[in-house]
Amino acid sequence: MNKAFVKESESDDDEDLPELAPLPAGIRNYMTPEGYARLRDELTQLMTVERPSVVQIVSWAASNGDRSENGDYLYGKKRLREIDRRMRFLTKRLEVAEVVDASRQTSRNQVFFGATVEYIDGEGETHKVTIVGVDEADPLRGYISWISPVARTITKAREGDVITLRTPAGVDELEIVAVSYPEP
Repeated sequence: MNKAFVKESESDDDEDLPELAPLPAGIRNYMTPEGYARLRDELTQLMTVERPSVVQIVSWAASNGDRSENGDYLYGKKRLREIDRRMRFLTKRLEVAEVVDASRQTSRNQVFFGATVEYIDGEGETHKVTIVGVDEADPLRGYISWISPVARTITKAREGDVITLRTPAGVDELEIVAVSYPEP
């Protein structure tokens, strides 16, 4: 077979990998200690367990000969690119992370990074959210990014304050019911 048909490049199949969101310009990468530890643990897992395992599989598959139709080899190479990409992303995010320990907050009745806030919206529904870093956000579990519209609106508010949230859907009034922080 002609070498032109089996040539591999580092960019093969990279088009179908999702782009990882960069931090918005001028935004600090605040993280909770738990979020930082979670990302660091993921990076360690990728480096010490997953990548060596996939490298071993690719090495074995490459030794079998014809790489052009070798599923283990082709999938392994693609998986290696995904792992390397995620490791680069995690390394960059951890390098610029600013860990903020919310348990050290002195003004415990005011909303800042790391606070868990309970509020009532204009329709009378109660919501409970925790303000966390961009990489820790999980709205379905109640963790919202500190740069989200809701977090920006409630930041610096105090228990009992009624504040206005402006969204594309309109204006909503939010009443801060409770603010809490992790214990030191």
